[in-house]
Amino acid sequence: MQKKVDVLMATYNGEKYLKEQIESILNQTYKNIQLIISDDCSTDKTREILKQYEKNDKVKIFYQEKNLGYVKNFEFLLKNIENDLYMLSDQDDIWENEKIQKSVEKLENENLDLVFGDLEVVDENLNTIYKSFDEYMKIDRKINKCIENYKLQYLYNCITGCTILSKKEFLNKIIPFPTDSKYMLHDFWIGLIVALYGKIGYIKETYIKYRQHGNNQVGTGKATYKFKKMDDVRNLFIDVKLGIFETYVNNENRFPEELREQNNQALEYYKMLENKKYFNFKRWTIFYKLYKEETFKYFIENFVILNLPFLARIIFSIRYRILKLLGKRK
Repeated sequence: MQKKVDVLMATYNGEKYLKEQIESILNQTYKNIQLIISDDCSTDKTREILKQYEKNDKVKIFYQEKNLGYVKNFEFLLKNIENDLYMLSDQDDIWENEKIQKSVEKLENENLDLVFGDLEVVDENLNTIYKSFDEYMKIDRKINKCIENYKLQYLYNCITGCTILSKKEFLNKIIPFPTDSKYMLHDFWIGLIVALYGKIGYIKETYIKYRQHGNNQVGTGKATYKFKKMDDVRNLFIDVKLGIFETYVNNENRFPEELREQNNQALEYYKMLENKKYFNFKRWTIFYKLYKEETFKYFIENFVILNLPFLARIIFSIRYRILKLLGKRK
């Protein structure tokens, strides 16, 4: 008998694409599902659309009276899970009809605790932009190398929330979601906790059309592309890592004891880097521990940016001018 799967959807002003996404979930080949929706005080026609599904025995809807924000809205949904398996859903994508079936098969056949996958990136009219989100974001190699290692999720997020199927048993460590940093989103944290304590599997095939449009909360943009100065890139790198490791240190009770000291060392390392404007020759050991699983190119780039910023500025300036001549930067 099929295990029942709770599909969690957080909505907010999603009238344009919402009905299409709901239908793609309800029309899955895997039939034993419950779609749990929490609307976060939408002001458009989202609630009118949701009311059309109130009598559907596969749909359960909550209407929030106070805006939670999308991270806390997902936390609310996680607290209302009724079954042992759950998935996360955005309000504006399209799920291929075998998405749930393939995810459950992967999880059960390989005795996994969480399954995630790649996405096809499309525009608002479902025209393909990138066939593989993971290849475009250059995280495919990291996924393949660290799929059985906590480092899959330790430095940055490799797991896109809308691809997740996971077991309920880890929720006692996952929620409440930390609020220490804007860079620690719900899918990052869910993936990290399961990577620390469970077993994760990856589906290379794309079973989601990941729609990009003007109102996406999180999309495919690469933040560093907009910067014209290396110092701005470096400051962002440091700011992100400070937020991540402050979160880790402030939530140390959710980490295995053997990682707590490393988290503290990493936080102190990035705090130190804030004051190093030209070069740094201290604490390279912790840098190596953090980045040794990365590709050689990524390792060297980050080492130069963080520890030899005077050299990084020269390289960045030359590279930026070349890309500008080629029309790849404004």
